[in-house]
Amino acid sequence: MKYHGQIHPIPAFSDNYIWIFSDWNNNACVVDPGDANAVKSHLELHNLSLTHILLTHHHADHTGGVEELKKSFEPEVIGPASSPFKLIDLAVSEGQKVNVLDLQFHVLEVPGHTLDHIAYYCADEPDGADPLVFCGDTLFAAGCGRIFEGNPAMMYESLQKLASLPPGTRVFCTHEYTLSNLKFARAADPDNQELHQRTKNAVATRENQKPTLPSSIALELATNPFLRCSEKELMQSVNLHSGCQSADPVEVFAALRSWKDNF
Repeated sequence: MKYHGQIHPIPAFSDNYIWIFSDWNNNACVVDPGDANAVKSHLELHNLSLTHILLTHHHADHTGGVEELKKSFEPEVIGPASSPFKLIDLAVSEGQKVNVLDLQFHVLEVPGHTLDHIAYYCADEPDGADPLVFCGDTLFAAGCGRIFEGNPAMMYESLQKLASLPPGTRVFCTHEYTLSNLKFARAADPDNQELHQRTKNAVATRENQKPTLPSSIALELATNPFLRCSEKELMQSVNLHSGCQSADPVEVFAALRSWKDNF
């Protein structure tokens, strides 16, 4: 199995993925390490040394392993400047660039799920692979994060920012929510044939015990209802369910998120 130059998921808890990548010197970076033991086991198995941690937001299932990992490996912890989390060494915000191992990441502020939420976008990998984004709990495969600290307009704007990335961008979110998200997406967007095909593919993937991630921006634009709130068919479906008659994508998004919260 090729390891260096690829991004791998470390499963944690019931449905989290801690993403890890490394360079040819066996230095590694993990993204949102909620579980230190899972990371340690993976590092030992692949003979890797942890030098960096990227954090997207402060929730415990994304940061819970940081303290122990810092004690064991002394990695540099990079995270949002506005975060209440106290163990960040390099605080970053919108427009900054950070170099981690062989990759340069552009920091994108994507609040809504939390107020401190950021994403890390890499436009150019050394081996010419497609761009990638580590987006935490803002954008999910066929879904989006719950709005805990922000508001619908804020979350909608954050999702639009991610949706504007190049279509080939690989989307590394942090939960295996895909099948449940697709179930809701089919209810909200029932005539979307690409969505039905995606569901078949995802079911087969999970039956083979493989992750459904990464996704891509192109796939999300075609099948994720939260990125399709300006599409006529989706608007009609949401308005029918909510009893409203809105043509405002932000209002449609708010109604859609409320529908999903109670689905």
